[in-house]
This record gives sequence, C-alpha cells and structure tokens, in this order.
Amino acid sequence: MEFLLSGVAACGACLFTNPLEVVKTRMQLQGELRAPGTYTRHYRNVFHAFYTIGRVDGLAALQRGLLPALFYQFCFNGIRLGTYGILESAGYIHTLEGRVSPLRATLAGALAGVMSATVSSPLYLGMFHAFWRIHKEHGVLGLWRGAISSVPRVMVGSSTQLSTFSFSKQFFSGLEIFPKDSWLIALCAGMTSSFTVAIAMTPFDVASTRLYNQPVGPDGQGMMYKSLLDCLAKIIRMEGFWGVYKGVGASYFRIGPHTILSLLFWDQLRHVNLHWPQE
Repeated sequence: MEFLLSGVAACGACLFTNPLEVVKTRMQLQGELRAPGTYTRHYRNVFHAFYTIGRVDGLAALQRGLLPALFYQFCFNGIRLGTYGILESAGYIHTLEGRVSPLRATLAGALAGVMSATVSSPLYLGMFHAFWRIHKEHGVLGLWRGAISSVPRVMVGSSTQLSTFSFSKQFFSGLEIFPKDSWLIALCAGMTSSFTVAIAMTPFDVASTRLYNQPVGPDGQGMMYKSLLDCLAKIIRMEGFWGVYKGVGASYFRIGPHTILSLLFWDQLRHVNLHWPQE
C-alpha cells in the first residue's frame, strides 16, 4: 500500500508541475558548453521561457511528455517514497526516544533514492517506443545510459528532501501552532524541504540533463561527456561556476512545487489510509 499511495501522490503533483519540467529542461540545455555571451539566449528567465514556448510551440508544448512523466513518477516516486515510508513506519529513522534522527533519516532517504534511480533510469529516457529504439541501437545496457549520473543525483536529492521533511514535520509539530496532524504541518515541512533540495540537486540535475541529451557515437558512448565528474568539470571550465546552477530559478519553480505537492499529498494519503476504518 505504501508504494501505491506514494505513486498516486507523485502523479497528482506531476499534473501541476510537468510544464515547469519542460521549461527547466529547455533552460538547462541552452548555451551548452558555450561561454556566457557567445550564444543567443532564447529564454531570459522562467516567465519568458513560458511565454516563448507557448507562443512558438503552442500551449500544448508545455505539457509535452505528460504521459511518460506520469508513468515515470508513479514508478520512481512510488519506489522512493514507498521505501522511505516503510522504513519510517518500522521506526528505523527514529531514536529510542522516538525523535527523528537526522543521520538515520538521511541514510534512509539516500537508500530509497538509490533503489528508485536504479530501477527507474530507463523510464527517464522515454516510453515503450524509445525502449525499442535504444535497445536496438545500444543494447540492453543502453537503457541505463546516464544512470551513473542519476544515482548520485537522486541519492543526494532524496536524502536531503526526505530527511528535511521528516525533521521539519517534527519541528513544526513541536511549535504547536497548528492542530495535531494538520495538513498545514506537512505543507510547511514541504516548503522547507523544497528550498534545501533545489540547492542540493541543481548541479546534479544540470549534469544529468546534459548526459542524457548528449549525442552518442557508434560505440554507444557519449560524444561530449565521459562521466558525471567530466560533465561538471567541463561545465565549470567552459561556462563558469554558475553554469552548474544554470536554470536554478526554473529548477526551483519545478522542484519546489513538486516537492511541496508530492510530500503533502503523500502525507495526507498515508494519514487517511492509517485512520481508514478497518473492517
């Protein structure tokens, strides 16, 4: 049940945040390996990107890839949040006094992230028609091209997001400014978590996007980047340090609302399931 509730919560959030994912990806790919000022900036900021994509490609383009995104979110966050939820329910993230242990919560979040990233990496590349094309051109292992970047990315993001969420829920509950088990506690905790996860994940997010979208040679290897570290090093060398935070505004506009909504929906669905009358 934990995995099902987690997947449904993530899909609910995805319906609202998929346009932000489209904008974020477009902004992260513009000016790839070009020094600042040497390329045309099609998107000046998040709002300009929304306007430009809607005007040039049509409003439907802002929901491009919604179906595979929902499928990916259901599998990815179903595994990630479900795994963390099981560990939390079993008491593995709490001390003997019943309080959240930051270290245990971080390790549990990292473990959940590694599991979900490993299983869901092929889904990041597309749906079934993409599976067949990639398998035909690059073999079975081609489905996991870029997984080497997605695993550390998701591990860092998941550990940051979930540990911050658990600790923040405990903190806001202790303030006693909201009724016990109020959805406002989860909302505030999700907002706190959204800021930390955006800062932690953006460099990995940029590198992951670049690795997945780079051209591939006849040998199946990327033609622009050899690895995650090579990608980050080239971005910093060619685009400056802030190149790894390219699109950070768009990244937060996507990660922030998605974190808040998915964690809020997840928390409330678990609460309803816990208190549902048992026959």
